[in-house]
Amino acid sequence: MKIKLLLLLTLAALIFASCSKDDETDTLWKENSEAAFAKVAASAEYKTIQSQSKNGSIAYKVLKSGNGATPLYTDGVKVRYTGWFKTVDWNEGDTFINEDGRNIKNKFIFDSTANRNDVPSTFAVSGVVDGYSTALQHMKVGDKWEVWMPWKLGYGINGKNPIPGYTTLVFEIELVEVLKP
Repeated sequence: MKIKLLLLLTLAALIFASCSKDDETDTLWKENSEAAFAKVAASAEYKTIQSQSKNGSIAYKVLKSGNGATPLYTDGVKVRYTGWFKTVDWNEGDTFINEDGRNIKNKFIFDSTANRNDVPSTFAVSGVVDGYSTALQHMKVGDKWEVWMPWKLGYGINGKNPIPGYTTLVFEIELVEVLKP
C-alpha cells in the first residue's frame, strides 16, 4: 500500500512539475509577444485599427499605396502575403524584437505565396483570422502593408500548428483583387 501511495505521489509531482514548466514557458511567451506588439503599435511608423470584434487592434505600416476597391467582409480577395512570427531562444536571453521595434531576427515564416511561385491566394475576407480580416477591410487594391496582430486577433491561446498559442503574428499583405460574391 505504501509503495502505491509513494508511486502515486511521485507521479503527481512529475505531472505538476511538467505543467508548471509549460505554464511558465507559456507565460513568458505571452508576455514577450504582447510586449513586441505594444512596442510596434507605439512606434510612430505604425498606425492602429480597432478590430470589428473589439478584441483589440492591429498595427500596420503602408509599404505601397494602391487606389483600387476596398473589400467588404462578405467579399473574396486575391492576395500575396508572407506570414511570420518571432522565435525566441530563452536560454540565450534573446529579445523578441530589436531596438527599432520592427527588424526581427529569428523569424519563422509559416506561410507565404512566395513559396507557391508568388501566385496570389484566393479566400473569403470572413474566412481568415480577425486581425487579417480587419486589415483587408481597410486596404485598397494595390496596397501592400506590414501588419502586426496580437494573439487575440490571430490564433489565440491554442495557436495553430506550427504557431504556438499567444503568438503575435506579422504579415506582409498585398491586396491584388477584390472578388464580389
